[in-house]
Amino acid sequence: MNRRDVIKTTLAASAALALPGLPARIAAQPRAGSARDRVLFDLAKRELDRAGDAIWRRDIVGIADFGVHSAQRRFYFVNLDREEVSPFHVSHGTGSDPEHDGWLNHYSNTEGSNATSRGAYVTWEWYQGRYGTSVRLGGLDQTNDAALRRYIVMHRADYAEPAHIDRWGRLGRSNGCFALGEEQFRIALLHLSGGRLLFADSLGLQEDGAMLSREAQLAALTPDNPTAMQRYNPGTF
Repeated sequence: MNRRDVIKTTLAASAALALPGLPARIAAQPRAGSARDRVLFDLAKRELDRAGDAIWRRDIVGIADFGVHSAQRRFYFVNLDREEVSPFHVSHGTGSDPEHDGWLNHYSNTEGSNATSRGAYVTWEWYQGRYGTSVRLGGLDQTNDAALRRYIVMHRADYAEPAHIDRWGRLGRSNGCFALGEEQFRIALLHLSGGRLLFADSLGLQEDGAMLSREAQLAALTPDNPTAMQRYNPGTF
């Protein structure tokens, strides 16, 4: 068979496979996970693009959503390679929540404010500090570029344990650091340190992918099945 015959045979076979009624190509399947997970995937990719070369490990991104109450799991490990999201608890700073009601009220990048700062961070090396093993953070935005001078880090703390919520209806407060419970911090050491991205903002992200204000979240609560947040925050229902 000569070259011309081979080409004709190949084209004929291709035409036979293109059966009437079938699309030219199969549509892409939707990604796994909830609507909230898909918002987090997109946000993680956006912030990685914005951070550029400052981030050298791009498989997992940490996203802290300080737009929801501290009784909620609001610290997300977003695994882009596996398209998986794992939610954990995280504390915010005393300066951001002087009423100690579990809601972050404002951010600050000022030394001595003991407040949480919003923006993108790069996770650096481990070190031994006041709370044992901790992870240094470098602020990448004007809203958090004092992180190193302020000793804003990731560390473990008893007041960030889920048991603290069971007793008080909210987490305790840090000095502006990202404080997690023992087991959750161990996972952070393994999967979020060493050149990865940590992003913090007030999103108010819900399971259905909506982003709600504090007022809208409180309005959605019902007195028939009070949460820990409601039990320890009179007047919210």
